[in-house]
Amino acid sequence: MKYLEGVITAMVTPFDADGSVNLGKMASLTEFLIGKGVNCLYPLGTTGECMRLSEQERKDVAETVVKTASGRVTVYIHVGAVTEEETISLAKHAEAIGADGIGVVTPIYFGMNEREISEYFIRVANSVSKNFPVYLYGIPQCAANDISVKVASTVAEKCSNVVGIKYSFPDVLKMDEFLRIRNNTFRVVPGTDRLFLPELAMGCDGVISGISCVFPEPFVAVYKAYKTGDIEKTRYYQRFATDYCNVLRNGANMSYFKKGLALRGVDVGVMKKPQLDLTDAEFNQYKLEVESLNKKAGELFV
Repeated sequence: MKYLEGVITAMVTPFDADGSVNLGKMASLTEFLIGKGVNCLYPLGTTGECMRLSEQERKDVAETVVKTASGRVTVYIHVGAVTEEETISLAKHAEAIGADGIGVVTPIYFGMNEREISEYFIRVANSVSKNFPVYLYGIPQCAANDISVKVASTVAEKCSNVVGIKYSFPDVLKMDEFLRIRNNTFRVVPGTDRLFLPELAMGCDGVISGISCVFPEPFVAVYKAYKTGDIEKTRYYQRFATDYCNVLRNGANMSYFKKGLALRGVDVGVMKKPQLDLTDAEFNQYKLEVESLNKKAGELFV
């Protein structure tokens, strides 16, 4: 069983101007990230504009990433969808194509109580094999529903294949509580890029980072330095990682991600409407910021 560890890159989804998914560009992005040394790939999450894709498009993207990665890195597919039926269909598909595991966000938009959320996750986890790992995914600022420690504990107790949680709200005290589930064996991978170092220090396994889809280098450097025990160097690289987070607006607009990759020579297309690409003025200002930061962080790109 492979777990989410280290630099876990949340991948963007490339779209053509007509709104269709470009699988060739998805494969190229996969190769780019593997070449930069990330540890795991996590397509079709929030960074991947998952709720704007059809079920078939999501399956096509999942197959492309798994096939292209070909076992070189761990690949988890995010499968949370608007309906439970689609979520379970995507979960079964991820297992069938050879993904290493899945992430499942809470049901979105409509408010749900703890019993409803718990039973939802249990049904999804039971739809795949007992040895196929599942991570719960909490991002209350987008999904409307949060995951309490009680819910996570209940689901983990009833489903042995629920091995951890991706938690994308910057509450380190709650993350510490998650880490104590199942006799301190429950795995936690936050989605707060700016807290990579402190999250590692408190016992988290890594970070699921959208920023690392554009600039993986500082995050890879943070993790490598941390694993060697060089805290001063880890802090040094974390400052650059944080600077890149801020330049990319901390994921508030995924167009910054796609334009940032274009600046690196990696074409990942356009945003899926109704979201729009940056204006020329926004892009020109952004380009100046990126160039300035790249100059300061030059050693990371050698």
